[in-house]
Amino acid sequence: MISADIAQAHGLQTNFDQLLAVNGIRMGVAQRQRLAWLSARLGRVAVHQAGSVPARDHGVIILVEPPTGPAAELLYRSLRTDCAVVVPFGENPAFDFLKSKLTDFGTIGPSFDGPHEMWWGGLNWRPIAPEAGARSGAELRVVSCYPHALGDDHARALREKLAEFDIACDIAPIDTADGETMRAPEKSAFMLRMWEEHREPLLFIEADATLSEPPLLPSHLACDIALHKWNRWEMSARTLHLGRTPAAEALLRNWHHIATAYPGVWDGYLLDQAWSLTSSQMALDTAWLPRSYHAPAEDAGTPRHTTIVHNLPTDNSDLGPDAEFGVAMRAARRASRSGGRDTMIVIKSQAASNDAITVILRDIATSDAREMAASIEAVTGAFAADCGGFGRLELALCPWQDDIRAAKSAAKSANNRIIEIAPWQALPTDLFRTVSQSCDAGSVVVMAGQRG
Repeated sequence: MISADIAQAHGLQTNFDQLLAVNGIRMGVAQRQRLAWLSARLGRVAVHQAGSVPARDHGVIILVEPPTGPAAELLYRSLRTDCAVVVPFGENPAFDFLKSKLTDFGTIGPSFDGPHEMWWGGLNWRPIAPEAGARSGAELRVVSCYPHALGDDHARALREKLAEFDIACDIAPIDTADGETMRAPEKSAFMLRMWEEHREPLLFIEADATLSEPPLLPSHLACDIALHKWNRWEMSARTLHLGRTPAAEALLRNWHHIATAYPGVWDGYLLDQAWSLTSSQMALDTAWLPRSYHAPAEDAGTPRHTTIVHNLPTDNSDLGPDAEFGVAMRAARRASRSGGRDTMIVIKSQAASNDAITVILRDIATSDAREMAASIEAVTGAFAADCGGFGRLELALCPWQDDIRAAKSAAKSANNRIIEIAPWQALPTDLFRTVSQSCDAGSVVVMAGQRG
């Protein structure tokens, strides 16, 4: 955030603390900063009461109970165009219906002090976009690369526009194994080199793209990573912003590591896997860029707003090698969260141990939002109080039996102990100590108990 935003955020902090505490909402540091950032731009923060219509002076609406059917439609129709909706329990699939009606702005993953995923969105990006002529508080460097075989003219339009907008850049040809085709290991290696050579936030733009206006939104957001999702689920690596943060560096290194291991796989899918891995291990602050930052050439010259125009074909051949690629993750990506088979959060303890324990939270589709949130907090709180000698806790949310089987298989392959619980079950304070003393690696403990 720029200095003025920080000052205003600090002024609002006490009110946020009281508002969150009264409503039983736990947020991590990065999540609270985003809430303050939104309030500084859009106005008053309020917790939405079920069945009510938000007041016109509410710029940021916190939603703790998922509205369905008519209630969701009523809420959607009552929103101002210049407001934001914040879901502090964004990992809960019960909020997916309302999310599908709104535009995804971003997510901030869970952390030890805020064990939930925060989702934020609204009707459109315009109210929080930089004002015309504004410059970001953080310096920005645009980077790009292209195969040597394509020649220097390949990036000419991008270079000329960056010079016109007085934006620093580093655009270079690179050696590629497939001639005119650039693969994910080569692109991610270039990004790592740029990360080590420069100290500004980096905005990668595909070299054959051009600019309609300065691309200031990503650095204006002050997030870890900003990128675009096609069809609301499929990540693209054609426009990729990396803030100057440890979380952004971790994602970049994870992407390069996975890409090196699977060089023949499409770069967007590998970026998706790196995002899932990184967001499960730290509070990754992600912004989902609007279409204007990933506009195909057919958008240029139309009433549709454009910022970065990509040389994309008119069909969907650039979106991946197979129309059915990654089907299992589409529902989750549409809701901007990790899928049920992914670990939602990884917490490390102070124990000098490589042993890990996986907690599978089942039956979440039949539990209300507060019950599920309380269960997540109970698990992480019990682990913080007594880790039982385990070096790491992995928590997975599994609404369906197929998800449970997949999570168990992954945990067993890693030799983790496994606990299976339901949201309504009370947990003993010495849960992890008891499991460590009574169960072998790969064994499963199913907590007994009926819904009260």
